[in-house]
Amino acid sequence: MIAPERSLELILGLLVIGAVLNDVFQSVVVPRPVPGRLRIGRLLIVGSWRLWRYLADRPRRTDREHFLGIFAPLAVTSLLIVWILVLIIGFALAIHALREQVSPTPKGFDEALYFAAVSLLTIGFGDFVATQTASRLLATAAGAAGLGTVALVVTFLFSLYGSFQRRESLVATLDAPAGAPPSGVTFLATHASLGMIEDLPGTFAKWEAWAAEVLETHIAYPILAYFRSTHDNESWIGAIGAMLDAATLMLTTVEGVPRGRAAMLHAIGNHLVEDLTQYFRLEPGMGAGVERSEFEEARARLRAAGYQVGPADSAWRDFEAQRAQYAGSLNALARYWAVPPSQWIGDRSLVRHPR
Repeated sequence: MIAPERSLELILGLLVIGAVLNDVFQSVVVPRPVPGRLRIGRLLIVGSWRLWRYLADRPRRTDREHFLGIFAPLAVTSLLIVWILVLIIGFALAIHALREQVSPTPKGFDEALYFAAVSLLTIGFGDFVATQTASRLLATAAGAAGLGTVALVVTFLFSLYGSFQRRESLVATLDAPAGAPPSGVTFLATHASLGMIEDLPGTFAKWEAWAAEVLETHIAYPILAYFRSTHDNESWIGAIGAMLDAATLMLTTVEGVPRGRAAMLHAIGNHLVEDLTQYFRLEPGMGAGVERSEFEEARARLRAAGYQVGPADSAWRDFEAQRAQYAGSLNALARYWAVPPSQWIGDRSLVRHPR
């Protein structure tokens, strides 16, 4: 039997160990959204992102995109370090409560912390040895927890970078037809000028599959959303926004073109931005986010590119209603991740509009 105060120390240590291992399991192993706002991983990433974004927006900073781009890799590395450190503290509390079962007996918490660290990191100098069943179980569990956590995070990194590369490979293809930052109007105009209008349904189908994969991977592993695109003027949020705008213009403004795939992309794109906004607890805006004058400019540009466009008033009403379904959530995502602003997407506080 151990003293009551040591029992509390042992219980606290076991609770700390359990909380960390549960966080590792929920963050790395479970491939679906998990409840709980007080998990270590969520608190670390969300809290540090707000500070990181504040530092990136300081007036004198000239490497903003590079600075924002290193956040996600650094966050994953920091998360592994934090998990290991907190596990060491948890095992140290438990070992300190059972210090009579260790030879030589740790003289203080610092020596218990040292024994927990060498056990968890499987260094094992042999200067401290567990002598009884409970302490031996703790030392063995520490080694298993350390090895398991590192192995899971390394595997997790390979999975993250695989999903990241699949996401960015299609985003990079928008540079030529849609520009950088991408624009849905430019995307449609480029296809018309190159005589590629018949290719639009196939392109929409690719982006439909892309949106479904991003929805699954970014909800299952939210840290993926913090990985920025390779090039400064690209972003996965701007890309899906441009494709949604292109699909919406096809459905409401352009006539005489097949609309089936555009409708499918519009539906899955709405699902993507809405679910991500809800998962990250962001506040979506209201309305279409586009002025009538901007719509008229886009409509005139599409007509000049060779499209047949519908009547102005009815097209505007339909466009405004269709874009309002995703514009608020899309801009909430763009603001949260501070992506490069593009046509109709991102921070539009400085855009001037005629009365």
